[in-house]
Amino acid sequence: MSLIVAALGGNAIIKEGQQGTFAQQFRNTFECMGYIAHLIKAGHQVVLTHGNGPQVGFIMIQVEAAVGKVPTAPLHVDVAQSQGSMGYMIAQSLTNQLQVHGIDTSVAAVMTQVLVNRDDPAMKHPTKPVGAFYTRERVVELERSGHAVVEDSGRGWRRVVPSPRPIRIIEVDIIKDLVQAGTIVIACGGGGIPVAEDNGALKGVDAVIDKDLASSLLAAEIKADVIVFLTTVERVALNYNTPQQVELERLSLDEARKYLSEGQFPPGSMGPKIEAAVEFVENGGDRAVVCRPESVVEALEGRAGTMIE
Repeated sequence: MSLIVAALGGNAIIKEGQQGTFAQQFRNTFECMGYIAHLIKAGHQVVLTHGNGPQVGFIMIQVEAAVGKVPTAPLHVDVAQSQGSMGYMIAQSLTNQLQVHGIDTSVAAVMTQVLVNRDDPAMKHPTKPVGAFYTRERVVELERSGHAVVEDSGRGWRRVVPSPRPIRIIEVDIIKDLVQAGTIVIACGGGGIPVAEDNGALKGVDAVIDKDLASSLLAAEIKADVIVFLTTVERVALNYNTPQQVELERLSLDEARKYLSEGQFPPGSMGPKIEAAVEFVENGGDRAVVCRPESVVEALEGRAGTMIE
């Protein structure tokens, strides 16, 4: 039996072209958890992580719409809210799928804080787009309030926030205990709630942690055998989306580092997954896998997806 950390991409919960209603999110999550149930039925122990990009964006839009009516919420609280609501949705959906498959296993979502460094260079250089698209008039107001704003893909302006590197999973011992007890754990939602130490006390930080890097750190800290990045592509590819595209079944660490340095895997898409995969294997993991959710069992057997080892 392998201990697997499975990192769900945002498109597993809200599919392209959907509005993202809760009914849609529950249907998508239930479908995706069916693939996780097959993984558990195959004898693997699983810890789930997940992204929260669209969901935290929705919350930020709600917070802004309520300005002057209720107290505003800082970004780290928005992340916590998305982690709680998505943890509920994933836990319920997986519990229902396990019942369908006749598997008697408990599921628990753990509110997870992740330590970052306030002196991380990323804290002074916000790069992560979040929330709504704004008009130029609203941008002026946001910049006067001290928010960093950039034009995003020609579609308008968005806030950008820091994305510091994760250092430590605060609740890792709780997660280890639950795993030891045989519980399926959902943790590090949205990369975790960013916190920093202030004279020995934890304080929330307005930032967004990359969920792939946080998943890799969690996998290393709980000594998982494998990390799986569940995404929308069948395999990692070179020259992606060009006539010269080449899909890869396997990548060595040296090849992965080389292609990263050459810019084959952009920061906004496959780059963080490959970087996180390399870090996990370097830290003692057996292998990392990138695949579609529906191919996860086959990918672990080397019959689908891309393996990094």
